[in-house]
Amino acid sequence: MHKPLPKTIATIVALILGSSLAACSFEPKLRVPPAPSDKTPYTAGKSPQKTVAPGGTAGKAQSFQYGAELHEEWWKLFHSKALDTLITTGLKNSPTIAAAQAQMREAQATARANASIFYPQITGNLQANRSKVTGATFGGSGGIHYSLINGSIGVSYYPDIFGVNRLVYRNSEELVKYQRWELEAAKLTLTGNIVTTAVDEAATEEQIQATKAIIAKEKQLLKLTENQYRVGAIDYSTVMTQKGQMASELATLPPLEQQLTVYRHELAILVGAFPANVKHQNFTLSALKLPEKIPVSLPSKLLQQRPDIRAVMAQMKAANAQIGEARAQFYPTVQLSASFGDAASHPGIFFDPVSSIWSLVGALSQPIFQGGKLEAQEAEARAAYDVTYANYRSTVLNAFDQVANGLRAVDHDAQTLAAEREALQASQEALKLAQASYRVGATDYLSLLTAEVQYNTAKIAEIKAQSQRYQDTAALLVALGGGWWNHPDVKTASKPDPKHS
Repeated sequence: MHKPLPKTIATIVALILGSSLAACSFEPKLRVPPAPSDKTPYTAGKSPQKTVAPGGTAGKAQSFQYGAELHEEWWKLFHSKALDTLITTGLKNSPTIAAAQAQMREAQATARANASIFYPQITGNLQANRSKVTGATFGGSGGIHYSLINGSIGVSYYPDIFGVNRLVYRNSEELVKYQRWELEAAKLTLTGNIVTTAVDEAATEEQIQATKAIIAKEKQLLKLTENQYRVGAIDYSTVMTQKGQMASELATLPPLEQQLTVYRHELAILVGAFPANVKHQNFTLSALKLPEKIPVSLPSKLLQQRPDIRAVMAQMKAANAQIGEARAQFYPTVQLSASFGDAASHPGIFFDPVSSIWSLVGALSQPIFQGGKLEAQEAEARAAYDVTYANYRSTVLNAFDQVANGLRAVDHDAQTLAAEREALQASQEALKLAQASYRVGATDYLSLLTAEVQYNTAKIAEIKAQSQRYQDTAALLVALGGGWWNHPDVKTASKPDPKHS
């Protein structure tokens, strides 16, 4: 006949057997703001469908392909090998990316450590002791020497009766996902910064070349003005006015060259290199191809494709699990532990059956009075969830704002470039007529100077309009998520899914 289990152990076993009834999850149902439907427009008013065609460099029309899939490496839509090389280097060497990767590994290690709570914890112990005690303890005299060798294996286990362990691990899993999306967001931000900085460099370089060409024309005009002064056709004040105009143009060159240096240094830092060591790529706007068809994700897809939205969603799930953890603290905690081994006064009898020792312990801990601590912890967890809930709404609204602004910006950029090109062509023709008239004395110098200033202003404005069109196109592609989900290296589990899990 078997001996009955000790009362404590019987109680623990009964709890474990009844865990199927008691182990209901304390985690509340996830509360998520309603997702917009695909019929929800990004912009107020009619959504743009196709831009105008301004003509010239970066002058083709762009159409918006709603519902189309974005290229896996969005920057390749610009068809620039120099840009592709720079981004590949940046993704490999950027310290920002390295830090995000390390944070993800840290979160993964934490999750593995928390997963250990599902398994029994086994510890080995070996101890040898040589002691002397006084014989007076036993009513005698003198001293008593003795040795004790103790070896044991201890096992402890926390049964997950109320699902606390699962909640702790779920929290860790969601934090791993959060870091995964933070890494993807860091990559998207890095590639976007590289593209926009490269466009800034190209635009500044073209402004410098345009300014140098303007200065060369100013010098020619100054020489012509001086010749006219020598023959008495104009007074000396006209010569000084032209010198002042040329000096003004010369003064615009150093700031542009400084800005070009800054952009090149920024590109070096973005790719993880020192400014002095990077091999500069001479970007030009004409070397970039403006994407003529821009895939625009549907609103429901945007929630799944934006890394920052996915990251905040993971934070919400982690915070929801923490509410369950806080609620579970009101209920008992069960611990089972056991140890077995041998204890002997001499190595020769260490493995003798009479030297064997063992213990089996079941412990149950139930909070009774905590001075309101547990209630406060649950309130804290719920408030933390409300924070992530609000952050999620804010992140979604910002994402839609960025896409809406990007759509309008690309549309308006085309209109701006068309107007700037028309202004440039008109000012160029006006300058040619003014120069011809000035040479033959049919017009005064003030008319020529006015035509010259208008042309110079129009030339720089056209370059800026071109670069803005490239930058806003890049910003729109980044706002749409960048197409990471179509990359072959992306695991299926990380791809967007209809349930937005």
